[in-house]
Amino acid sequence: MRWICALVLTAVLTGSALADGQQDNIPENVRPVPPPGIAVPAADRTELEAGIADLGKEIDALRMELKNKPALLELLPDVQIFHNAARYALTYNEFFNAREIPVAKNLLMLGMERARQLHGGQAPWTTQAGLVVRGYVSRIDGSVQPYGLVVPPAYTPDAGVKRRLDCWFHGRGETLSEVNFLNDRMRNPGEFTPPGAIVLHLYGRYCNANKFAGEIDLLEALESVKKRYPIDENRIAVRGFSMGGAACWQFAVHYAGDWAAAAPGAGFSETADFLKVFQKEKVQPTWFEQKLWHWYDCTDYALNLFNCPTVAYSGEVDSQKQAADMMEKALAKEGITMTHIIGAKAGHFYTPDGRREVSRRIDAILQQGRNPIPSRVRLTTWTLRYNKMLWVKLDGMEKHWERATVEAEIASPSAITIKTRNVTGLTLEMGSGLCPLDNRHPPTITIDGQKLTAQPVQSDRSWMTSIEKSANRWSIVHRPSSNVDASLHKTPGLQGPIDDAFMDSFLMVSPTGSPMNEMVGGWVKSEEAHAIDHWRKQFRGEARVKTDIDVTDEDIAAHNLVLWGDPSSNKVLARIADKLPIHWDAKGVRVGSKTYLPDHHAPVLIFPNPLNPKRYVVLNSGFTFREYDYLNNARQIAKLPDWAVVDLSVKPNSRWPGKIVDAGFFGERWELLPSPRVAVSQK
Repeated sequence: MRWICALVLTAVLTGSALADGQQDNIPENVRPVPPPGIAVPAADRTELEAGIADLGKEIDALRMELKNKPALLELLPDVQIFHNAARYALTYNEFFNAREIPVAKNLLMLGMERARQLHGGQAPWTTQAGLVVRGYVSRIDGSVQPYGLVVPPAYTPDAGVKRRLDCWFHGRGETLSEVNFLNDRMRNPGEFTPPGAIVLHLYGRYCNANKFAGEIDLLEALESVKKRYPIDENRIAVRGFSMGGAACWQFAVHYAGDWAAAAPGAGFSETADFLKVFQKEKVQPTWFEQKLWHWYDCTDYALNLFNCPTVAYSGEVDSQKQAADMMEKALAKEGITMTHIIGAKAGHFYTPDGRREVSRRIDAILQQGRNPIPSRVRLTTWTLRYNKMLWVKLDGMEKHWERATVEAEIASPSAITIKTRNVTGLTLEMGSGLCPLDNRHPPTITIDGQKLTAQPVQSDRSWMTSIEKSANRWSIVHRPSSNVDASLHKTPGLQGPIDDAFMDSFLMVSPTGSPMNEMVGGWVKSEEAHAIDHWRKQFRGEARVKTDIDVTDEDIAAHNLVLWGDPSSNKVLARIADKLPIHWDAKGVRVGSKTYLPDHHAPVLIFPNPLNPKRYVVLNSGFTFREYDYLNNARQIAKLPDWAVVDLSVKPNSRWPGKIVDAGFFGERWELLPSPRVAVSQK
């Protein structure tokens, strides 16, 4: 029986547990994700509550005991992952099978064992080979997030050997609680374990194809692993299958310059066609949803794989072969022929021959390693969220959500040529010891046919030059305008839309005053509770929440502020209401020349916080996809742009927070632009 249970869990984690089909295309009848858990017997509940309380006390004691021992204090998340796993499962009704209850008890025992070891100044798991689980504190919400490692048998921390690192993204698993993730990571090495390599298994904040906070999970887990293990920066690969294959595609195209190789298997690579083929869904997006597809549609970023060797795998008869087929077509348009290993007559799994062939090719690429300063770089993006490729960084765009491209080439030891489209600012940067340019003479840059003299190469063979365009003329600047120009404009990490605020540290701010009217007050209360609840369910963290009267200057400096309420009820919003481009008061919601009645309308928006323009302020919104979208990971995309006006007389549902009667994107200077339409179709 044990091997059957293990097989079922492995199938969930590798991705053979799929969305339920066309019955998941009915917004009025949406099953909950995650599903409700089972009843926990009273005796087990009592034992778990006691174990959770005891481990919690040990964690609190360690926090005090180690406050002057930072090296040991940094290891506290390696204990907290066990506590959180059991606590979440019990508190939030997330035991999905009776077999998980003894697993949670065992996790509490393991957490207590690590706590005792830390009390004694020891941490043997940090040098352990084999299967290891560890954790880090996320800057997004302060939560402790787990990850798993496969450490090679010959690993010794002081050997001075930098290791290859393979990052693996798991498949869809609607019951993939922290309990199940940790249990599997201590038992199952996974699909690929290359000799001598460390394998990083991402939790990815549950079941979102490593998008949004799940995307940041990789970046933060990587940062943690690099601090703790000797990793070769030029031999890092991204890999995954099914939903994990989709994650691999998006990391491959959005961060192509960071990896030595990518190996996506199955999954999806864009939204519209995949939902038609796999989900049999009639896709009817609003105009702004269609524009926002450019965030995660990997086909739009195919050019970036010029910089990242990629080996795709599909089963011959797997419906998810569609993902690689779409990427193959997109790459062909860029003049790139995709390597596509196909498992003969296979469904949704790796064949032995396919596994061997993928491994052979990826191992050969990783043996060669990444070149951090290639002579030619290609970058395409639709947003400054993804603005970097190796030694080229995009600082500004003429217009967001339209394609921008950069083609840069080291033409000679003293010259660089660049062609751009939809670009207003660039920084070229090569780190110490990496610049191949002649350091005796300032290099020339020919950009869009215009010749410039760049900053000189430094004696340590580092180099950086920034270029900006104004009135169709390029000029050299000492640093990007984001550092010297006090006026508002969209910059990397401050470009919207609403969902971008939840990819960095955020704080929910609850109102304490009286709302403008009963309908607005009731809607705000309901939507705030929904946002907090669903953040925990979908992104596995407990959101920071404060009341408006408790917000400090330190909070304003450290967090994106998510303000709930209206200018009458939220004191922080009242301080900045007249500085926002959409005006909201007792007379109505005013968007340019249009006014929406105040008794049943409210705005949602994202904007640089007037109290700290280096951070966002968000009005009345959590992440913007909802319950219907949880049923298929390709739907888990941004649903609202930079701003929208909501008609509150239409109740929130599984797709929308109310009826969206107007919406749009702010311009590159965060100015209000005319919205394409007044009424928004919501079919």
